[in-house]
Parts: sequence; C-alpha cells; structure tokens
Amino acid sequence: MSPAASPSGEAELSDPWVALEPGSDPLERVRVLRRAHETFTEAGTVTRPVRSVVADSWRRSARAGVGPDGTARVELMDGDLGSYRAEHPLARVMPLFRELMGTFASDGEHLLAVCDAQGRLLWVEGHAGTRQKADGMNFVPGAHWAESAVGTNAPGTAIALDRPVQVFAAEHFIRRVQPWTCAAAPVHDPRTGRLLGAVDITGGNGLAHPHSLGFVQAVARAAESQLLLLAPAPTTTDALGLTALGRDEALLMAGGRKLRLSRRHSEIVVLLSRHPEGLTGDELLCALYEDESVTPVTLRAELARLRRLLGAGLLGSRPYRLTVPVECDVGVVERGLSAGAVTAAARAYAGPLLPGSQAPEVVRLRRRLADGLRAALVARRDPDLLADWAHAPWGEDDLDVWRTLAAIRPTAPVRARLKELEAEQSAPLGWAGR
Repeated sequence: MSPAASPSGEAELSDPWVALEPGSDPLERVRVLRRAHETFTEAGTVTRPVRSVVADSWRRSARAGVGPDGTARVELMDGDLGSYRAEHPLARVMPLFRELMGTFASDGEHLLAVCDAQGRLLWVEGHAGTRQKADGMNFVPGAHWAESAVGTNAPGTAIALDRPVQVFAAEHFIRRVQPWTCAAAPVHDPRTGRLLGAVDITGGNGLAHPHSLGFVQAVARAAESQLLLLAPAPTTTDALGLTALGRDEALLMAGGRKLRLSRRHSEIVVLLSRHPEGLTGDELLCALYEDESVTPVTLRAELARLRRLLGAGLLGSRPYRLTVPVECDVGVVERGLSAGAVTAAARAYAGPLLPGSQAPEVVRLRRRLADGLRAALVARRDPDLLADWAHAPWGEDDLDVWRTLAAIRPTAPVRARLKELEAEQSAPLGWAGR
C-alpha cells in the first residue's frame, strides 16, 4: 500500500502504528524526522510528518524532564540483576523468546530484548557486533528504558501505552538512539491481565517494516499462551477456574476435574462467583428467573443437583455461596479494563457472557462487560483490536466500531462494510419489522 499525499506534500501513513510503509524512502523520512525533532526540542512544536503516537510520546517525554542528549541509567547489576531475572515471570518464557526470535536476531544483526513492567531491560541478546554498538547507548541488561527515563523508544513506549509500537530512527527522543529502529509488544499475565513487561526487536532501518511490528506482537501472544499453559491448574484447595465467556454452558475446573455445567448451573455458578459473601434464596430467584411464578422449591432442586455435581464442601448454604475462591474469565476482562490494560482485556474476551442466558442478572452483567470493553476499544483507537472486534460474530454489526475502524484504517473492505451497515441501519422498517 502506498502512502497517501497530505496537503503539505508529505506522506501520511495509513496505519498510524507502522513507522515506515513499503515503498517509502527511509533516508528521506529520516531527514524530515530529524528536522521535526529539532523543531520540537527547540520550540516545542510538532510538525509533519510525525505520527500522532510519536508526537504524544515526545510531549510526555518532555513533561517528564527527559533531555534529547540524555542516556539510560543502569539500575540493576551483577547479583541483583541475576536474582531479579530468575524470579521474574518472563524468565519462564525466555526459552520461547529465544526459539522464536534468536535466529532472526542473530542472522539479521538485530537484538532481542525483554524488559519488565517498569521498562528495565532484563535480557539483551543477539548479534555480537550489534550488542557492542548498543552498549554505547546503555541498551544493556539492567538499564532503565522507560519512556519517562529516556523518552520515546519501542519497549518504553509499548509499556506506557500497553500496546505494540514501532519506533523508527529520529522518532526516538534521545539523539544517540536515533540511528536505531525497534518494535516492541507488551506481555501480560494471561490469568490476571497484569502487565509483566515487553518483548522487543532492535536493529537498523531494515526493521522499519509492518512485518517487524506484527512479528513481535505474535511473539508476545505466544508467550502469553505459554504462560497460561505453564500456570498450575486450580484445585479445590486453591481456586475454582470458571470459563463462561462465549459459551452457553460454562466450564468449571475443580480439583483437577473439568466439569461442563448445564445452562442453569452455569448461571448459578457465575452469579455466586460474583458474590463470595453469598446470596439468599430470594436473591438468587430474582437474579435467575424473569418468571415470578417460579417457586423456591425449583431453585432448591437445582442447587441440590449442583451440589452433587461439584462434590462435598464446595457449595454452602444459608446463604448460598461457593466455599473456595473462583478465578473467572469475566474477572480477567474486568481487571484489565480497570487497570487500563485494554489489549489484555480484549484478548481475554472470548465472547459475550453465557450468550443464550435470559437470567436478568446475567443479562445485565453481559451487557455491562461488553459495553465497557467496546467503549474502551473505541477510545483506544487501536486498528488491530478494533478489527478483531468488528470481525467477531458479536461485532460484525457494530456501527460505531466500524466507523472508528474506517477512520483510522480506511481500506476498501472496511469502507464497503461500513457503507453496507449504514444503509442497513438507516433503512426504514418494513411491515414485518414494525
């Protein structure tokens, strides 16, 4: 795809997260970016063709007091670094990072780097000559590369934004880093959504390609999948594991057993997981049944069957409650949204909560969760996350999401689908619709 011409004559990027599109002249873009960087550092004004993600990062860097001639500070050394790395969650996926990226880094004269959630580099590996050059800017294990410490850079900015980002040449805030290009993606705890750090590929201008951004994003997702596999399964003495998103019949992990719950039992377990303090029979009746004629006897029969299914000691009464903690995929999404980790929340969202349920409380929770995530995606304006939502069964008719996606990624298929949706949703209802 060729860059479009802007009114100023400069090239605009169709994907704001990609630093340099195929067909662009990297040397010319370096020249204009250097002029823009000098203008910003001297006058505080951002000029074309600086991407909005970079312009916002430059402003944050300046507010943090970062100077364009600064350098990274090494905070962890020797034994402290070794012990910290050994205990860090990302140590468990370093073999995976090396398997997926090691040869690519060595053969391409690049570096593989992994940082923690504070932007401290934990591992820097790859081509020996490139590592030696990177030593000159303190791109070394133990150095602090947060955006607030050294300004715009891929691992630091990926941590700050909690999304994959590519930084090219003079887009870096510190001058001594401007000969480099890097792409990084955040990595999250797949169970809690907590940000663990970021994985980065750093090298020359050859990395200024959409493929490098997609590559690190795929590696980050693979690492999160691996962490999920490595995590111990919940037990009755630890927690119940509940999967209820995108399923009419929830899955419950209990004591090493995987139980497929009926629709009604799924609703009950979801509601009890939301209320660890317990619910009375009357509260459960109101939450589960639209029909007020349903009797407490019916509910007690369902609870008796559920108690037999779960086994002794897991379902208490007076009030009804689960006697051990529950780790539910709904909670993972909610925690991600609460922490601003929109990417992690979106990845954990496998679909609407118990989509076939008509239980009043489940319907409210389902709508609140979907609306909250949808609003966060529209506000974040990440084209990849928006595209994932728009092409999912629950988002294919979401007009607001398609409009937002078309504004930032106006490809022909996206524009065509938006036009189709606008026509469908503005058309008057026929007699059958009325």
